[in-house]
Amino acid sequence: MAKHDIPAEPGSASPAAAAGVAEPALPLDDRIHEVRDQFPILSRKAYLNSNSLGALSLRSVEERRRFEDLWHEMGAGAWYEIWVAKLEEVRTLFGKTIEADAETIALMSSVSAAVSVVWGAIAAGVRGTGRNKVVLTELDFPTVGHHFLSQRTNGLDVEIVPSPDGIHVPLESIRAAVDERTALLATSHVFFTSGNTQDAAELTRIAHDAGSFILLDAYQSNGQLAIDTGSLGVDFLVGGALKWLCGGPGMAYLHVNPSVRLDPVTLSWFGVENQFLFDIRDATPRADARRFELGTPAAGVAYTAAGGLSIVLEYGIPAIQRRNRLLANDLRERLSDLGYRLHQASDPAARSALVLVEHEEDAAAAVRHLAARDVIVDHRGPLVRFSPHFYNTLEDNERAVAALAET
Repeated sequence: MAKHDIPAEPGSASPAAAAGVAEPALPLDDRIHEVRDQFPILSRKAYLNSNSLGALSLRSVEERRRFEDLWHEMGAGAWYEIWVAKLEEVRTLFGKTIEADAETIALMSSVSAAVSVVWGAIAAGVRGTGRNKVVLTELDFPTVGHHFLSQRTNGLDVEIVPSPDGIHVPLESIRAAVDERTALLATSHVFFTSGNTQDAAELTRIAHDAGSFILLDAYQSNGQLAIDTGSLGVDFLVGGALKWLCGGPGMAYLHVNPSVRLDPVTLSWFGVENQFLFDIRDATPRADARRFELGTPAAGVAYTAAGGLSIVLEYGIPAIQRRNRLLANDLRERLSDLGYRLHQASDPAARSALVLVEHEEDAAAAVRHLAARDVIVDHRGPLVRFSPHFYNTLEDNERAVAALAET
């Protein structure tokens, strides 16, 4: 597909277009050199692996250097005067990516930590009610399943809803599984092995109609898809800086709906109301989501995350979503034209920016072949996985598909 063949977004005509001035074929194309200059890896490689790890920006490097300079200059004094404020900034930035207030955000080291503290609170809250069941799907990321499967020895009933095709899980199957014994529905916004997007609002209705909580794993979607937690109404949403938000590893978050009245059973000093009184006898939880935080967040990691988050928000997730969709569609068409079989939802509206293609020979070897040609992608089982992001171009797609065709 040539660049000029990509359709414009409906309803997006601008004054420039009305005046007959040629517009960029992709959202953000008028700033693409500015965007790409902030990510050094793009000068050397076609980096199409943002769903594994977002590219490192110069802004994140500068932020991290600022943290180190403060450490050199101030030592522990940086904590009280500056680093605590940076943590609050990152809560705010995470909140903006999902249209949520900072007060609903708890900083976490990982989704595993978030799931653990959430389940502890839910399990305590439903004790004695007969709700001893958690519903997952077989396409969810394993860390979520591993946590709940480990609780079966404590009497937890875990139901994993199967997928008929390895791509999606029918809503009616999830609805049938979520019943009066269900305490929590925990599932993904976007499935990591197919790129299929689930209807989060309908999942929330399914859970709430049965009197269950819902936890939505948005790690695969946050930063590539626009998310409005207020509209979705989910009780808990987890994500992190690692992937589409370009903020590196070690900084995740937990969004807690203000309507949730549960308190964690694992309380840390960052989760108490008067933490800097250092009173071992006062364990009053904070009223906001920070009551779920598990100890001191990593300040250095917060600086790195802030760099990536600020860039994504600067260019805007709605514009990024539109650009990514067009890049992904272009990639799908190029692959299809060469006869590759795509592993994707039949409904184009359910597809995200993850593009998975079946490789009959050896997907891992294909990924190594591409890497040797400075094209960075990933694989899951027999599937080669591409994940174009807002800093990628049609030329990146062309280069990647040409390299894959050599395998």
